Amino acid sequence: MAEKKSFMDSIFNNSKIEHDLRSAHIAIAPDQYMMLTILMTLLSGLLVLLVGVCLTVFNINLPIGIPLWLIIAAAVIFIPAGIFVCFYYYPSLEASGRKNKIEQDLPYAITYMQALSSTVTLYTIFRNVYDAADLYGEVSRECGLIVRDVELFGEDLLTAIENTVKVTPSENFRELLNDLALVYRSGGNLTNFFNAKAESYRELSRQQMESLLQFLEMIAEIYVTAFVAGPIAIIIMLVAQNLSGTNSIGNMMPLLYIGLPLGAIALIAVLYILLPPDNLGISRREIRDNEFGAGLLAENTQTSADAEFLKQVNARKKVLRLVNIIRHPIKFFISDYAVPAVFSGIFAVGVLFLWITGVIGKIFPSYTMEVFVCLLLIAAMIPLMAAYEIRRHYVNNVEKQMPEFLREIADMRDIGMTLQSSIAMISSSKTGILSSEVKVVARELQHGAHLSNALVRMEERIGLVTVKRAISLLVKASEVTDYIREILTIAIADLEHYIKMKSKRFNVSFVYLAIIYLSFGIYLFCAYQMNVAFIASFEGMGVTFDLTQNKGDMFHIGMILAFFSGIMAGQLSGNSILCGLKHSIIMLAATIVVFIFFI
Repeated sequence: MAEKKSFMDSIFNNSKIEHDLRSAHIAIAPDQYMMLTILMTLLSGLLVLLVGVCLTVFNINLPIGIPLWLIIAAAVIFIPAGIFVCFYYYPSLEASGRKNKIEQDLPYAITYMQALSSTVTLYTIFRNVYDAADLYGEVSRECGLIVRDVELFGEDLLTAIENTVKVTPSENFRELLNDLALVYRSGGNLTNFFNAKAESYRELSRQQMESLLQFLEMIAEIYVTAFVAGPIAIIIMLVAQNLSGTNSIGNMMPLLYIGLPLGAIALIAVLYILLPPDNLGISRREIRDNEFGAGLLAENTQTSADAEFLKQVNARKKVLRLVNIIRHPIKFFISDYAVPAVFSGIFAVGVLFLWITGVIGKIFPSYTMEVFVCLLLIAAMIPLMAAYEIRRHYVNNVEKQMPEFLREIADMRDIGMTLQSSIAMISSSKTGILSSEVKVVARELQHGAHLSNALVRMEERIGLVTVKRAISLLVKASEVTDYIREILTIAIADLEHYIKMKSKRFNVSFVYLAIIYLSFGIYLFCAYQMNVAFIASFEGMGVTFDLTQNKGDMFHIGMILAFFSGIMAGQLSGNSILCGLKHSIIMLAATIVVFIFFI
């Protein structure tokens, strides 16, 4: 048994796979994962072989100028090999993605640790970061390993830290844990340690962003070269072969229809796994207080009178939610992507109805099916695109105004005003989109609400991660001490660092967006020149060509490039499929205009 394990280890390097699985937080044993990998590889090979046998038995010829036996042999070899490679390297890819996300959130987690370090122990710091998973993402999951080892497995804190050091994929987090272990052993001051580390980890985060931007540049160049320049070369060869009376390249078009989407999906998936996305999530939960008598109400819920009262309260809450939706429809529209998804379905059904009734066929008598598919995609994407863009506008406005809000609080604290008085004073002035929320907090404080509860309710109403991070620091500081100027300064520095990194990524990715748009525009221009201007020059000589099939193939490739180029543009700029919907809509509309009205 030991020899068998050594043999498998020498072939598949199980120790590396085990480390990658643990770093990626994939809860499966390495032997079981490799068995699954081999099983999926064999099943894919058998499935491809079965399809090949069926094609041979029923004498089905594929519209490709390659012998069927050669296609089957290549598929039996390359498809299982591709699946094996994907399964084998997926844990490593997922671990690399977690590394990038950890190092992006680590400076903000260190700031939170710094705010806690003056009053609680090191283990309690880890526990609090773990509980704040919605704020610190993968850093919280890594701290969760320490909490698990201490609370479930009974390990001491230093052993739990050492165990996490062995499996974390982030070198920066590993270094932080090693330094914390040394400080803990020596009895050093944790607050001074975090003060010294905060700025250095911000600089490491900037360096990490630089490397990610270089990776984006490489992916953008690969995409433009392989998925835009390649089709342009193919359509030129198509037209040239038609002019010479041959059409050998035309038989390769089905492979192009399959290869372009699969290649684009693979690149988009790699970007999705490796790159940390922009934080546009809006998460809200109801915050309850003891101060309004909720605890007293809970003690007597057994009586029918109280049960009836609670029923009336819940019914009233439903009515108020409905009224709030009617008063603020845009907020409701962007609060959950399920809402615009319903509208997407309605719009898509509307386009389908127009196609069934023949309205689209009357407006677009040529290439009706192609236009229908483009309009169907555009109609389905518009509501989701609108929700994403409105949400992004809302998020950007709030994030830009939060540092100024915190700075005003700090300035008022410097002149001796209490935190409650500072908020009341700010609420009477204009603070843009935050003004309504600040006024709610001031009104709650006037009615006797606790400051911490009012601030927490404010962050939950807004629902943004960046706001929650800043407010949570403010709440922690207000609970510990009245001297919160330093904590506010740290929170402001964190917010400004986040906004600066976000702006830098957008500015750099704008170049990639321009390249993608330019390359797609070149494809449409080449299609126009080859089918209109180039052919017109021959018609003057009395020579005519039938390029209907070529036009159809170019239209199909244009549709594929339009959709996936838009999604790729979104991944490069915001690592979000929803971010790319507007680009896909623009490119699909441009494809319809060029092929219907110009070609």
